[in-house]
Amino acid sequence: MTISFGWGPVEARALGGACVVVVDVLSFTTSVGVAVEAGAAVHPYRWRDATAAAYAERVGAVLAVGRREATPEHPWTLSPAALRAAPMPPRLVLPSPNGSTIAAEAAGSGAAVVAASLRNRTAVARWLTDRGYGSADRPLAVIASGERWPDGSLRPALEDLLGAGAVLAALSGTGAPTPEACAAATLWTATKDPAAALHGCDSGRELYEYGYPQDVAVAAETDSSTTVPVLVDGAFQEAAAP
Repeated sequence: MTISFGWGPVEARALGGACVVVVDVLSFTTSVGVAVEAGAAVHPYRWRDATAAAYAERVGAVLAVGRREATPEHPWTLSPAALRAAPMPPRLVLPSPNGSTIAAEAAGSGAAVVAASLRNRTAVARWLTDRGYGSADRPLAVIASGERWPDGSLRPALEDLLGAGAVLAALSGTGAPTPEACAAATLWTATKDPAAALHGCDSGRELYEYGYPQDVAVAAETDSSTTVPVLVDGAFQEAAAP
């Protein structure tokens, strides 16, 4: 099997491969895509604590803050809608305990790391195929980030399962997918209204309750982007032409 699917940083580390595709639809990889699309290099960071500010200073980047901490003077947050409206700095640190941790685990193993969402799922699949990922000598893992329960354990998230399935479905005919990868792709294909599923899932409803429905709307823009963010020297950047 040359194309696998799994959940969270543990499976990212276990499955490995030549390339790992990180999927965190609400909202890390959607935000990465929006920022890279606007010309920023995005540094993922695992922790939302005081060390993030020190890291941002060290790499010469602006630090994205929590959604509720945004001000007119500092509008950069994990919100893809807010990032779309903000002037984009050359470098942005985006703290995320889920997507960023997976990216770090994958990069530590030497794999190429790509940020995927519904917005760029076809572009990512095309980029992977053009470079031979998913073949016998270049195995590929698509990793759904999920959320966290209060005890820190993984909470599977429908939006990430759909996002991973969307990428895997776009890879149809490429490589030899595992049964898990086939099941994720089948879910995407069988979902008649992915946007409605995104708005109605647990994470989507949470964002509505917190007052950020526009973030769900941006995340639901399937195939609206051709940007493929690839982790290079610690930052996601637009993929170089082949």
